[in-house]
Amino acid sequence: MTRICITPHVEGTGGMASFRLKFEQGLRSRGIEVSRDLNEKSDAVLVVAGTRRLGQLWRARRRGIRIVQRLDGVNWVQRVKWSGIKYSVRAEYGNLMLALIRDHFADRVVYQSQFIRKWWEDWYGAAKAPATVIINGVDLQTYSPDGEGERPVGVKRMLLLEGSLARGLNSGLFHAVSVAEKLADKYPMEVVVAGTVDKATQRKLQSKVPVKFLGTVPRAEIPKLARSSHLMYCAEVNPPCPNSVIEALACGLPVIGFDSGSLKELVTDDAGCVVSYGANPWKLETPNISALAAEAGKVFEKQNQTRAAARQRAESAFGLDSMVESYLKILLGDGR
Repeated sequence: MTRICITPHVEGTGGMASFRLKFEQGLRSRGIEVSRDLNEKSDAVLVVAGTRRLGQLWRARRRGIRIVQRLDGVNWVQRVKWSGIKYSVRAEYGNLMLALIRDHFADRVVYQSQFIRKWWEDWYGAAKAPATVIINGVDLQTYSPDGEGERPVGVKRMLLLEGSLARGLNSGLFHAVSVAEKLADKYPMEVVVAGTVDKATQRKLQSKVPVKFLGTVPRAEIPKLARSSHLMYCAEVNPPCPNSVIEALACGLPVIGFDSGSLKELVTDDAGCVVSYGANPWKLETPNISALAAEAGKVFEKQNQTRAAARQRAESAFGLDSMVESYLKILLGDGR
């Protein structure tokens, strides 16, 4: 029986854990075994970003096992905004580890978006191994417009769905609230934040619109949360390939945000709105809040159209089966 080792074993609600769970689901549905031990016999190894088990990874490569590395973006916020010594050291160490595996261990490299590929190649040069781009996918039955979750009447709900908006990663949260405040001149607004937000950031946030902090939300609750919102704001600056955006679109939730990172690759004009940042996102400068608020108002006015277009976008581009098959071609080759 075919067996694929996936390392590291990431838990939680963030993008890496979300990908691992979905990918393992796709493998098992095809009768492919999943291993978490690099010392076990396997047909291929998928490194989700990086791993500290370099000795085991090297031995697996010496045994002739194909090593495929799936790369996210480069850690960068710590270079323009003080994020604490612990975060900064971990971020820079992580970059070095990812680059080391890419250049000396990987037989194939998979980038999650064209934006990520260009980013890595600009900063660290082209990979020595053959590389390709595979956009993330989602289970279109689990993440669907059909199911529990009613949008509130009398108020427009903006959803933020991120793994973390804490400390150095909190810039997008303040931008989101500014957009909501602009929209509040015309619509009753509330902001719902699902994800980690530290207490200091919560205290610092002053807003004339209600902001609800839900903390980390169980994965099973995400579709309901998406269906009960009017739009989602992509709060990450320079997002590599956010699973939260793809999951929202699959639930028929329009997505808004600024044109930085991969967002324009994911969100078509009819499935939400992506406007010019209007400043330098790499310096975490303040974006053009008024421009996004103006376009977001149009999303409110065309809810039925934009919700249908969001779902159609997910169906046409982000199916889980298509993603899994694309990875299997890289992991096992076309002759599997």
